[in-house]
Amino acid sequence: MAAREPVATLAEIAREAGVSSPTVSKVLNGRADVAPATRTRVEELLRAHGYRRRRAEASRSPLIDLVFHELESAWAMEVIRGVENVARQAGLGVVLSESAGRLTPGRTWADQVAARRPHGVILVLSGLDASQRALLNSRSIPYVVMDPAGDPGPEMPSIGATNWQGGLAATRHLVELGHTRIGAITGPSRMMCSRARIDGYRAALETAGLPVDPVLVADGDFHHETGYRCGLELLRGPYRPTAVFAGNDLQALGLYEAARELGLRIPEDLSVVGFDDLPVARWVGPPLTTVRQPLTEMAEAAAKLVLDLGREDGSDAEATSVELATSLVVRSSTGAPPVGGV
Repeated sequence: MAAREPVATLAEIAREAGVSSPTVSKVLNGRADVAPATRTRVEELLRAHGYRRRRAEASRSPLIDLVFHELESAWAMEVIRGVENVARQAGLGVVLSESAGRLTPGRTWADQVAARRPHGVILVLSGLDASQRALLNSRSIPYVVMDPAGDPGPEMPSIGATNWQGGLAATRHLVELGHTRIGAITGPSRMMCSRARIDGYRAALETAGLPVDPVLVADGDFHHETGYRCGLELLRGPYRPTAVFAGNDLQALGLYEAARELGLRIPEDLSVVGFDDLPVARWVGPPLTTVRQPLTEMAEAAAKLVLDLGREDGSDAEATSVELATSLVVRSSTGAPPVGGV
């Protein structure tokens, strides 16, 4: 087995960059008093040499950085609660930020994290590009992706849920109730969890010998307003479904609104299944049948993993990928199809 090539020291990187060792230290510490061109040159050399700051060097602030793709719903509150539970026990605070709908945070965010030197970073429905991973690696700042938007790859620690199985269970429940015309409102196609749920929906229909009718599938984005708009589109169509898998709870609530506007009763005229099992799912009338995604437990697992990766003895830990189980929660929004169909 070949010996691992030794990583360059700060002095060697400084010499190659044509700067002083204190300047390299300033770049590592996220100091602002470094010229942009110099910073870029040093960062490229740190990345090229695979430099990773020793744990003893990396004095950390008592924080966990929690980064959301979008921070605007009850879904996010469940995640925050889980991370806060673990952070509080560890004596740490939580810094919240949002990537404004982007699947990776901006470069300025990475520089700010490098300057803060938190205990770790958790990204929700988001990810990191190669340069951002290299920057955090060079500072020995561990990171974990929760519910990754795309394939995180074997090198990216991640916590997810069994989304395909959840979509399958939701649709199979409707099939077993006797529905044959089952619609769906998808989430964003660029998100892996959304694609997995709709794939589970298709698998359940195909297993039952039912066609997957594209007319009954509406493109959503996991927001309430889109659930309402897609609901009107599906329910006003000539082949109105008798049941809809709404993709997530927020879209299911929008679908409720569309059904009420059209004078349709749930579940007598329309059965609805959501996904997430947010607290509101129990309170809405009628209470929503949904797939429980253990959001708080997922967030707790992500926080524990990022802290484990940041411990002294976890510096060489292999990337970990974990999926927590989903489960169908049957309430009052689903029932047999209307007698005689629509």
